[in-house]
Amino acid sequence: MARIEVESEVTGRVWKIVTETGAKVSEGDTLLILESMKMEIPVESPCDGKVLEILPDEGESVNEEQIVAILDETT
Repeated sequence: MARIEVESEVTGRVWKIVTETGAKVSEGDTLLILESMKMEIPVESPCDGKVLEILPDEGESVNEEQIVAILDETT
């Protein structure tokens, strides 16, 4: 199993965390939703796996390319 770091593609604010630590996710599942320039931007899982950690809290600001989640990839 590989440890996968999921990055934000934009600078924005965490509007909503959709999943939780320990949850199993599939490729394409939404992990959290960012709000940037009044748009909601989903951050999706790049692979099937288990959520090890969601780093920011709801309402927290994040920068482009900041790591927002860590997954344990399942094969």
